Amino acid sequence: SQGMVGQMEARRAAGIILQMIKEGKIAGRAILMGGQPGTGKTAIAMGMAKSLGEDVPFTMMAGSEIFSLEMSKTEALIQAFRKSIGVRIKEEAEIIEGEVVEIEIDKSVSTGQKTGKVTLKTTEMETVYDLGNKMIDAIQKEKIMAGDIITIDKASGKISKLGRSFARSSDYDAMGPQTRFVQCPEGELQKRKEVVHTVTLHEIDVINSRAQGFIALFAGDIGEIKPEVREQIDQKVSEWREEGRAEIVPGVLFIDEVHMLDIECFSYLNRALESEQAPIVIMATNRGITKIRGTNYKGPHGLPLDLLDRLLIIATKPYNEGETMQILQTRCQEEDVELTEGAANLLTKIAMETSLRYAIHLITTASLVSRKRKASAVDVEDIRRVYALFVDIKRSTQFLTEYQKEFMFSEIDEPEVPPKIGGEAKMTDCLLYTSP
Repeated sequence: SQGMVGQMEARRAAGIILQMIKEGKIAGRAILMGGQPGTGKTAIAMGMAKSLGEDVPFTMMAGSEIFSLEMSKTEALIQAFRKSIGVRIKEEAEIIEGEVVEIEIDKSVSTGQKTGKVTLKTTEMETVYDLGNKMIDAIQKEKIMAGDIITIDKASGKISKLGRSFARSSDYDAMGPQTRFVQCPEGELQKRKEVVHTVTLHEIDVINSRAQGFIALFAGDIGEIKPEVREQIDQKVSEWREEGRAEIVPGVLFIDEVHMLDIECFSYLNRALESEQAPIVIMATNRGITKIRGTNYKGPHGLPLDLLDRLLIIATKPYNEGETMQILQTRCQEEDVELTEGAANLLTKIAMETSLRYAIHLITTASLVSRKRKASAVDVEDIRRVYALFVDIKRSTQFLTEYQKEFMFSEIDEPEVPPKIGGEAKMTDCLLYTSP
């Protein structure tokens, strides 16, 4: 469960979806998570992403984001899709791996230039290598000494410290807990090792879209990317796949508040889900039968029927009283707040009558009130105090309904009749009266 409470059916459904993703049987389909606000839709999606592993790309966006970006709506969706598709590239690198026997570093008195040698060995051979300035600086920075097992990348000159040799484990009486002991390497010093890098298609797009693409990737100044660039990259990735140098890793694109997209975006999603390199698209919405943005028609969850037909829909249901109490207790542990039994029962009752999010907000505020009276735990009187200070949606709506005349631009219409005196309206009254 990984700390999640309730939503057993939704979590079981998410588990089946995960199995389908791992077996590669989800192509061309997407998942819609529909339910009331505060029922754990985003939490389930995040849990699915973590269960897929660290190498699997996960992109999270809100439906309203695409309208605030400095690019077209479809371009924003294309970039989100390509951020969610990983390419696992395999490369063979030549490395030198061995145990350090001796390091000699000399510094010239006249010029100050450093020269040095390092002696490395395996169980079968021993060799002396000359060191340049950069290698000497890297060795000093890594604090490498005799008895360490190191690897040197011949292409980049990068030195990595793997740990201490088991043969040197008795050199010192006491060592830090971070000290790691490894076996002395076997065979030749120079080896060919397969290195795996995972990058997204979007990162490859940005790097190849302009001269300073690598800098733009970190600066965030991406802009729109030409379709020709993407076609060339797709062709190159296909060649790598045929050669066995790369493989596609379909990631997860999570679109929250999907009802905020318009009909043009839904049309693009329909086409994009049919492509070979489509990620797993998870959508979430808290709307019922409502108007589809960009049209005058209504649809379930605010989505068109042709897109809904492609989706596997997972429903999330409201939490019961026991689950609500468990969630509130977990939240109290996270915020280091102690509740008395009476306060916990009252807070659960408030959550059931108002909303879970409102009750969660009261935890911190009640904790501050209890701290002011120097109490060790939050009690019933603290919950009552903050409940009176901070109103929930129902009480706020009731207050607005009662005093709506006192507010500006109230849209609750009430029939008004111009006052009459003796059967005729006075001129001043007619001037003051404005028909709704």
